[in-house]
Amino acid sequence: MNIAFSPCPNDTFVFHAWVHGLVPGAPKLNVTYADIDITNKLATTASGGDILKISYAALPWVLSEYALLPCGGALGRGCGPLVLTAGNTGNAQDPAVLTGKRVAVPSERSTAYLLFRLWAAQQVPGGVGEIVVMPFHEIMPAVRDGSIDAGLVIHEARFTYPSYGLSMLTDLGSWWESDTGLPIPLGAIIARRSLDLDAISRWARASVEYAWLIRTCPASMSCSTRRKCHRKWRKRISRYM
Repeated sequence: MNIAFSPCPNDTFVFHAWVHGLVPGAPKLNVTYADIDITNKLATTASGGDILKISYAALPWVLSEYALLPCGGALGRGCGPLVLTAGNTGNAQDPAVLTGKRVAVPSERSTAYLLFRLWAAQQVPGGVGEIVVMPFHEIMPAVRDGSIDAGLVIHEARFTYPSYGLSMLTDLGSWWESDTGLPIPLGAIIARRSLDLDAISRWARASVEYAWLIRTCPASMSCSTRRKCHRKWRKRISRYM
């Protein structure tokens, strides 16, 4: 079974057990690690694969061929995309500084970009200028080096942007949560409608259960204790199988 997802921590966390053959009865996965912009586009092609992690914002374009799985997706609070500009000013900036400016985004169909468009429509008079799609790991260097005026960043960039000498113009997660009171729908797990969606959902859920168990298992535990953890996990997932 072919699967495509990004190498970011939340995706590898979800699929670790299944990818490594730890989920009983689950088929072997052939994994493609790809940037979110690539997986969003793959889902619209005939060769898109069996299971993919895509942006929730891309979901409307793929529902004819793919179904949304009820597990493994990413929704969260306090983890939203950031809009960054060059210069470590230490002071709040007026969103109007983006008027007519070039802004790098990770994907035109990403949840981050959808949030940015909604925010900019309210906050940036006259609108931004050119939108440039770039792999997310290239955005901060481009803003730092001046080839882009501002960047929309995701993932671990929330914590590393100061090391690039950048300033946060706004936290789109905080803006969304204060406006709606809801968590951000970030990443969706989808599977082809022609497959056994119930079985795929069970295997994905079991993989998530495994990840949560290991997350609470200290590295100092003895092998015998770990074996007990694995027996506990297998008992927990038996209700899915």
